[in-house]
Amino acid sequence: MITQLRAETPGCLHRIHLNNAGAALPPLPVIQSMQEYLTLESEIGGYEANDLRAGDIAGFYDAFAALLKTKRENIAYAGSATDAYARALSAIPFKPGDIILTTDSDYSSNQIAFLSLEKRCGVRVLRARDTGAGGVDVADMEALILIHHPVLVAVTHVPTNSGLVQDVETIGQICRREGIWYLVDGCQSAGQMDLDMGKIGCDFFSATTRKYMRGPRGAGFLFASDRVLEAGLEMLLPDMFGATWTGADTYEQQPDARRFEYWERSQALMLGCKEAALYALRLGLPWIEQRVNALAAYTRAQLADIPGVRVLDMGEKLCGIVTAYAETWQPQSLMQSLQAENINCRISPLVAAQIDFPKKHVPWALRITPHYYNTEAEIDQTIAVCKRF
Repeated sequence: MITQLRAETPGCLHRIHLNNAGAALPPLPVIQSMQEYLTLESEIGGYEANDLRAGDIAGFYDAFAALLKTKRENIAYAGSATDAYARALSAIPFKPGDIILTTDSDYSSNQIAFLSLEKRCGVRVLRARDTGAGGVDVADMEALILIHHPVLVAVTHVPTNSGLVQDVETIGQICRREGIWYLVDGCQSAGQMDLDMGKIGCDFFSATTRKYMRGPRGAGFLFASDRVLEAGLEMLLPDMFGATWTGADTYEQQPDARRFEYWERSQALMLGCKEAALYALRLGLPWIEQRVNALAAYTRAQLADIPGVRVLDMGEKLCGIVTAYAETWQPQSLMQSLQAENINCRISPLVAAQIDFPKKHVPWALRITPHYYNTEAEIDQTIAVCKRF
């Protein structure tokens, strides 16, 4: 099976790709669907291609609804994970003094957005503490919820700078019980983990398609719950797709999650995203999760055997992101050596983890992120390079 999956992944022919938390290698169905559509656009025109393939394009909503175990009415297309996240964040009716409760491990772009809202709207940002084992302390988060009654709880499911998986389901139960809006960043979990919006219990779930989803860059998606739709929440500054101009001074928003979309989008990317979701569904997310976790565990074990290397991943549950650091490593020379052997990894800098890395007493980390199409032999070759430093 792995041989077949690698045959359907052209990038595997010439490169060891262990940067799947950055952008995974797309499979042939994703590549071909976009190429074919772009050719069609060039031959008959953009609007006309959209009209001709409208039914296929609409399959995007069904594919991602199946991926997240929800309904197509709860799915919206976005230009990226950050774009989806910002649209959701803009829908919360913040007032001066309102509180956003988040975690130390939330993604850097999200932390910047919270601080911007603090400056612009007068909200307050609070962070629940971590447990000693790593990851947010759910008991502390619950205590802060009961004391401060935040308007929004925002949690990154899988931080980009470590293999940590945060307990978004238990937090979701608390938020539902207390009637608090709940936003989950699933940028790194979508595509490598079996996700169920009913179990997570969030109001919004944002993600990209370029990472473990194996879809195109420049695309993402947003889940909006029934509660969001029934409450009439909408993003700031909708356009003529998310709403209809009904009179000189009136408009009506879309009844479903498409109220969080803009009219202009790439239909080629939507088709590529659809194929990526269908590809993952055919393989089965439980199998994908098991395979990715096994490769990541193998990577951590091999790194831990290198004298002086610290594996940095903490938490009761870990996933496909592996991070490590050694004082003898020099990031630039390490990356040059890996690249010389056609190995794709990544350096996570301090700016991506201004809270996490100081706690771990590291200025940066090597990030190795395998996917199911990788092999143990590829990991062994990567570890051999790391041992030279």
